[in-house]
Amino acid sequence: MKPTTVIHRPLITEKNTFTSSEFNRYGFEVDPHATKEQIKSAIEKLYEVRVLSVATQTRRGRIKRNRFGTYLKGAHKRAIVKIHPDDKIELF
Repeated sequence: MKPTTVIHRPLITEKNTFTSSEFNRYGFEVDPHATKEQIKSAIEKLYEVRVLSVATQTRRGRIKRNRFGTYLKGAHKRAIVKIHPDDKIELF
């Protein structure tokens, strides 16, 4: 897989900005079929940093209601990436 297809977007939330400044961990929404090794190599190629570890979460979709009934929003996969203390991603 190409690095641009593995990483969908960075997760910019209050909690992620705190963990990026304190613990050097960054959150990304990734392809559901990507493995930890693919995520690690994609982050290293795109942002030119050294990745120490990758933790993934598969978040299930939620049931939503509207006036026509219920529907299921799609599931997505998140990756929390810890990078080397000397490196920094300027996006956050």
